[in-house]
Amino acid sequence: MKVLLVNGSSHKTGNTYQMLQIIAECLSRNGIESEIFQLGTDKVHGCIGCNGCKTTSRCLFADDCCNELIDAMINADGVVIGSPVYFAGPNGALCAVLDRVFFAGAENGRLFAHKPAAAVVSCYRAGSTAALDRLNKYFTFSEMPIVSSNYWNMIIDQHSNRVQRDKEGQEILCTLAANMSRMLHQIESLSEKE
Repeated sequence: MKVLLVNGSSHKTGNTYQMLQIIAECLSRNGIESEIFQLGTDKVHGCIGCNGCKTTSRCLFADDCCNELIDAMINADGVVIGSPVYFAGPNGALCAVLDRVFFAGAENGRLFAHKPAAAVVSCYRAGSTAALDRLNKYFTFSEMPIVSSNYWNMIIDQHSNRVQRDKEGQEILCTLAANMSRMLHQIESLSEKE
């Protein structure tokens, strides 16, 4: 089993990456593989409402990471999307891509339905719950069960690259990973019985 960890930050090894690495390590301890998908800094398109994805489940814009992310999500057993918080919301480029990913995935065949998912965010002081809410709406729109932890899935980072200082945040991320692992193992067990 594998969980796709989406780094929605333009910083390849920044705070969001560090959060996802904590989750990856905790997933590994529970027998779950993971893979990081990096959003990067290349240009991305916003959805233009052309409805081209209704017949193909892929976006007609093929010159950015959207369709690659759709394929990666289809091939994963679970998904965790991570983002920095900008102005009380997720990274705008990430949202532009996710609007297209989830619209295309929902329009033709409910591609992500029943796949466990979670969102994690890194913030300076505030805005984390609004950002989490925005990301979680993609999952509910797509019939994906949201995996929770024992608090909101966030790291409070008062200074750049200081994720390691938020010990409570790290524990929250490990609890999230354990819950994701438990859900995936239960789904696998149910599938074997059918």
